[in-house]
Amino acid sequence: MLESLHISNYALIDSLDIEFHKGFNVITGETGAGKSIMLGALSLILGGRADSRVVTDPGAKSVIEAVFTVGGDNALRDYCLAADLEWDDEKCILRREVAPAGRSRAFVNDSPVPLGKLQAVAMRLIDIHSQHQNQLLATPEFQLRVIDTLAGNGERLEEYGRRFARLREAIRTLKAMRTRVEKSREDEEYTRFQLEQIEELSLTPGEQAELERERDTMTNLTAIKTALSRAVGALSGADTNALSLIDTAADACEDLESVIPADDDLPGRLESARIEIADIASTLEGIDESLTADPATLTAIEERLNSIYSLCHKHHVDDADALIELRETLRRRLHDLDTSDEAIAALERDARRAKALAAETAREISEARKAEAVRFAGKLREVAMPLGMANLRVEVQVLPADMSATGIDAVQFMVAFNKNQALMPVGATASGGEISRLMLSIKTIIASSMRLPSIIFDEIDTGVSGDVAARMGDMMRRISRSIQVTTITHLPQVAAKGDSHFRVYKEDDDNATHTRIAPLDREERVRAIASMLGGSSVDAAALAAARSLLKS
Repeated sequence: MLESLHISNYALIDSLDIEFHKGFNVITGETGAGKSIMLGALSLILGGRADSRVVTDPGAKSVIEAVFTVGGDNALRDYCLAADLEWDDEKCILRREVAPAGRSRAFVNDSPVPLGKLQAVAMRLIDIHSQHQNQLLATPEFQLRVIDTLAGNGERLEEYGRRFARLREAIRTLKAMRTRVEKSREDEEYTRFQLEQIEELSLTPGEQAELERERDTMTNLTAIKTALSRAVGALSGADTNALSLIDTAADACEDLESVIPADDDLPGRLESARIEIADIASTLEGIDESLTADPATLTAIEERLNSIYSLCHKHHVDDADALIELRETLRRRLHDLDTSDEAIAALERDARRAKALAAETAREISEARKAEAVRFAGKLREVAMPLGMANLRVEVQVLPADMSATGIDAVQFMVAFNKNQALMPVGATASGGEISRLMLSIKTIIASSMRLPSIIFDEIDTGVSGDVAARMGDMMRRISRSIQVTTITHLPQVAAKGDSHFRVYKEDDDNATHTRIAPLDREERVRAIASMLGGSSVDAAALAAARSLLKS
């Protein structure tokens, strides 16, 4: 429930704090006292558009903060935790700040959040209901939600949502496959031509790099053989080379036998070095012998590489390995095309199965809606008739519709308010006052069937009076036994039904006019209701009538 509301530096409100109570809260006040200003401020908590013109003092920001009691609201807790929002098991604090320049910031439990998240949380906590919002009653979405709520379709709709999502995914996959196949068929001839060109080269992985190495070697053969000759000569050629120098060192070590420790084994180590150098020299000689400057081989390599380079350029790839990858891609594409009929048939079977499962759950939902539609129409007539609609007739039509995210039905509330009037859609026949009374009746019916947020009724009783007004007050009082209800009213019959009563008024100081709000005790309530009954003249009769209303 809404526990408290703080508003500062907003329009005529310099600073205002309200402590709300459980049950039925009533707010009254003269026209223009500032009740709509309070609601405008509270609408910012619900994500309303911020306007810098409401910031009274340009040197400070406007702040609207609402504190809610949330103990036991597991659905809200789950949403906040899933959305990575701060959570407290007892209270939820929503705040909106508007800077003089118009920029606004939103907070949930003192943590900054995007406006969308503030709105999502607020909508789970409070519902501001005005005559303007009564137009919601005429929308098919609202009508469907009412019937589903009363029919207990929650779990069925969750299951249907999962099955419908699988159906849409199956349809998307099938459409994508058909599109790919259609495109592939258009390009089939060209794809086969590309594949034939690449396959003619019979490429192998790493082939291009090896050919380029061989070409570079043969092109630079003279320089390579010169380097090989120098290396072999230094190791084993000519008169002075590495092998002969090792032999000289070995002979010298024999003369030093008396001073060289036997453990060092210098002769043996020199012999090992001699063997390794001789082996290296032999390897180099073998490489030298294998290198031949065969012009025909070099020409063949150049032609092969040119073919590879040309095909790489044509297909916009870097090398032969990329051509090999393209070759495999083209092969898979043609294979998929050759087997596409079977693949499409399989996807069609998947889509049919998904549709059958979704339709099965949709039919269960539809049957529950049809049964509830009959019951609800009777209940709505029973509840609404005492509100000055003695000739009210109601029919809730559950009509077949294309399968959608909400099922296979379209729901339409049909009403007639006069005996000689044909049933018509509620939005096409009801006046503002009649829609207000119907909406109040609907919320009376559903308040005990689902967890609703705290409700603020903004002059929902406009256009009624007398006994009808009293009955509307009784309805709001009954709703308040399930949820917190706050109503802004000009009717004494409604104001007298409240558990708590607040009065909004204006107060002048030397510089400005300010909107204030004050809780009323028993005697203050008597005078406030007497004023509503008697206007500017509050006499004994008006006071007696006010006490009688409160007593009743």
